[in-house]
Amino acid sequence: MELQDVLEKRKSIRRHYLNKNIDEDVLEQLIGAAILAPSWKNSQVTRYYIAKSEEARKAVKDALPEFNQENVGDAPVFIVSAIILNRSGYNRDGTPTNELGNGWGYYDCGLHNMNLLLKATELGLSSLVMGIRDEKAIQTFFEIPDNQSVVSVIALGYDDGQKVERPQRKTFEDIVVMK
Repeated sequence: MELQDVLEKRKSIRRHYLNKNIDEDVLEQLIGAAILAPSWKNSQVTRYYIAKSEEARKAVKDALPEFNQENVGDAPVFIVSAIILNRSGYNRDGTPTNELGNGWGYYDCGLHNMNLLLKATELGLSSLVMGIRDEKAIQTFFEIPDNQSVVSVIALGYDDGQKVERPQRKTFEDIVVMK
């Protein structure tokens, strides 16, 4: 599949997941694609926690608000993204390099996640990225260290084939100022 095809095919899928296993080698390919993303001074602060077992999926799903619990349907995998704090966007002495501070870590995580989502689309998987979640519950379940911050939960699975329309996108003119 060409990159343009992947870009045009990728969309957020809600409720239309089959409870079909995703092989570990596919998950390794997704994380491998994420690892290829750029990061601030090659700091590579993004970390992933994968909920594949019934117990882990329940723990992550329970950490979502009710509307997102419904949105993820029978997704067989949840991938939690997190960042190591105070590294990306920071000097070696621990001071931020500019006003964004940890914003650079979150930015880097977004780049990693986009690579993951595009690879998922290429491999025939659908996804939904969610930012509303109970961070403490997820940290506790996965034993995520205090020096990390949970960024998102990504539902991942094969969709049921129902056509899902992509919302209208803004145009070049809507988002660009050129001088």
